[in-house]
Parts: sequence; structure tokens; C-alpha cells
Amino acid sequence: MTVPCDLLITGSGNFAERILLDLALMAEKPLRILMAGRPVELPRMEWLRQAANARAGLAGRPVFVETGTIDWTSPETIAPFLERAAPRLIVHAASVQPPSVVFERNNAWGLLVKACTITVTVPIQALLGARLARAMALAGCDAVFLNSCYPDGTNAVLAGLGFPVLCGAGNIGILASAFAGELGWREEGRVRVLAHHQNIMPWRGPVPKPTIVPPPRVWLDGVEIDDVYARFTRVRLTEAPAIPISGFCGVPVILSLLRQRDHVGHVPGPWGLPGGYPIKITGGELSLELPPGLTRAEAVAWQTRYELANGLTVAAGRLTFHGPCHTELARHSPSLAAGFALADLEEAASEILALRERLEATPAKLG
Repeated sequence: MTVPCDLLITGSGNFAERILLDLALMAEKPLRILMAGRPVELPRMEWLRQAANARAGLAGRPVFVETGTIDWTSPETIAPFLERAAPRLIVHAASVQPPSVVFERNNAWGLLVKACTITVTVPIQALLGARLARAMALAGCDAVFLNSCYPDGTNAVLAGLGFPVLCGAGNIGILASAFAGELGWREEGRVRVLAHHQNIMPWRGPVPKPTIVPPPRVWLDGVEIDDVYARFTRVRLTEAPAIPISGFCGVPVILSLLRQRDHVGHVPGPWGLPGGYPIKITGGELSLELPPGLTRAEAVAWQTRYELANGLTVAAGRLTFHGPCHTELARHSPSLAAGFALADLEEAASEILALRERLEATPAKLG
């Protein structure tokens, strides 16, 4: 492991892979990347290291990648690793819940996630991120913290615990970039979108899905349109996670936070806010870049509607489930559905992991 590094990427899944391999082609200034995960992930990470370094060489980019292993057991086992790595920026992409669960329908867990949305997985999406953030404090690590494990909802938990999570990557960026691509626009900032993760589902698959989900709000050159579904009917996302878009959404954000360039785009969960927002990054500093006439309070209130209808909110140190997310979860675990104090995240995550194991062993009953 080469230390210190500019960027630490935790995890070796498809999202982390896309970010790593695309950074190898995009960084124009020297960039030292450390990809780290569990020891069992090391063979895959070593292959990704070789691939990224080869791509950087082919593209003539000054990107250099190394690998390392993390013991995720506790903040105390993570902290020594952070002390050695001394990253300037952390992109956290390691989770005990793969994103593919959104598309699984062959067991009772997949059906529960469908009914509750991926929001029901937030406690386990936040588990490793919370340990990592506590380890940062123990190690005296002041890196910028970008969480990519369902940041639309998870970042509210991390921020509620007092952790310095800045934002996420992907999700809203999928729609914003797809819309700009269909318009043939290549300039940053011409398309601005306000979107929650739930806004993505109607565009998944080869044909439009009937939906009661309100469309995202979209501004083209500063003018809001009122026919979003009709205007972008050709936008069709894969049923699987849209990694070729979502992963790359993180690349300009990462390069901007590392002060290699400025950027106008979109991120989910900035500072723990629900949903995704238009932003700009100038001189490494992130700020909202809302359309004219839209206030921050109005944007947050618009996003919160989704959580109150079917999701979760975090307030006064407590997580509360709402709507079908509460109702369906209560059918399996009334104690979990009642919510929990953020200080009890580890216990709540253990309870959800036990529920997941039980439901994954239960075949789906459709109809």
C-alpha cells in the first residue's frame, strides 16, 4: 500500500470499479488512489488496480493506483488503516447491502424492499459508513467524506450522528445527465434537476411504467418544464443498476473536490439533505446551485414529501419510518417499524440483517 493517498475508495463493487476506471482516464493532474476492502476482495481489487494503471498508461494520465485491506469490525480496527492512508478524500462505496436488491423479486426480502423502497435498507447502508466516520475521528483524519451507499437517505443518518458527510454521487445525476444527453447538450449547468431516488424508477426498463410518483422537477436553460415524462419519453434506463452513468457521475465531483477542476452538476444527499440537488463545486467547495426562484427550504420540503409518503425522516436524534415503509415493515418487525434512536444504529442494523436473512430464505409469494 502506497501512502499517503489523495483518494481512498472503499469497496470493490461495480460502482467503485466504474469510478476507479473512469478516473484513470479523466484525471489531468497527478492523482494517487488507494482502493481498499475486505481481505477476501483483494484478488478483485488487484485486478482493478492493474486495469486502472493500464488505462492510465494508455491515456497518458498521471493516475497511480494501489490496494489495501480494511478490517471493518469496528472504528478501532479501521482507524490504524486511515492513519497510514491519510487520504484527502474518501469515496465510501462499501456496504453490507448490494444495490441489486432493488430488482430482486424471488424472495420475501426483495418484495419487502419493493414495497418499502430501498429506504428500508438505510440502517444497513449506513452501518459501515458510520464505523468509518467514527474511525476518522479516532485517526484524526479530516478527509472530505463522500458516501455513495444510497446517499439520498443514508446521509441523513450519518449527518444526524454528527459525521461530516459532504454528499453522495449518482442517483439524481443519472436523470440529469440522461436528459442532457437526449437533448444533445454538452455544457454543464444548462439542465438542472430536483429529484429523489424514487423518481428514477418510472424510467427503468424498456417501456414506461405506470406510476403515481410525481416526476422530478426539471429546468432547461433556467425555465422549468411541465411535461417531463412526455419530453423525455425516449430516456429508458436499464432494469439493473445504471452503473455506466451513475458511477461516472462521481468522477467530475471527485476531481472537483480534489481541486483539479470546477464543476456544475448534481449530487444526492448534500450535507445530509434528503434527495438530490443541483450543485456547483468551485475551488473544492460545494454549494447548491438552485434554479432562480427556488429556495433551499422549498427544495428540501419538496424532497421531504417523498420520505413522508413512503420513506424515513431523521430528527432530534431519531429515525422514523413513514407510509408503506412503516406499514410493511411492521408486518415483519414491529420493533423496527417503530424507528430507533440514531445512537442505536448498530443494534438496529443487526436486527435488520437478521430479518433479511430470514426473508431471503422465504420464497416470494406473488399475487
